[in-house]
Amino acid sequence: MKKEAAKPKIVISTLDAERLEALLTSLPANSFPCRDELEEELDRAEIRDPKDMPPNVVTMNSTVRFKIAPSQEAFCLRLVYPQYVDAKGGSISILAPVGSALLGLSQGDEIEWPKPGGGALRVRIEEVTYQPERAGDFHL
Repeated sequence: MKKEAAKPKIVISTLDAERLEALLTSLPANSFPCRDELEEELDRAEIRDPKDMPPNVVTMNSTVRFKIAPSQEAFCLRLVYPQYVDAKGGSISILAPVGSALLGLSQGDEIEWPKPGGGALRVRIEEVTYQPERAGDFHL
């Protein structure tokens, strides 16, 4: 039997937690893949005031460089609420499987996340290049 790797600790701001709870409540039960996993992550998250957010944690509206295994393909995207997804490809929705996986992780963390249709991908945070809390942008 394959042993599941321990999930890394995740930290979410009170503002992000409130907004994500409201978003999830507003959506139909089976409206996007990995909903259950996102809800589990929110349930196990350490919730902090935005002013107390560690500077290397992926929060909503953060720009993050990450890799997906096994391909090791690298991305640099802004994690956003679905209504703010950039058609030019500079962002990723929190409702996308990889978007859900990014939330709350710290630089250097890895997490295994289910893919729609089966299987899993491994997401590794390379760098949080912009974080609103670190920049003092508490209104985002």
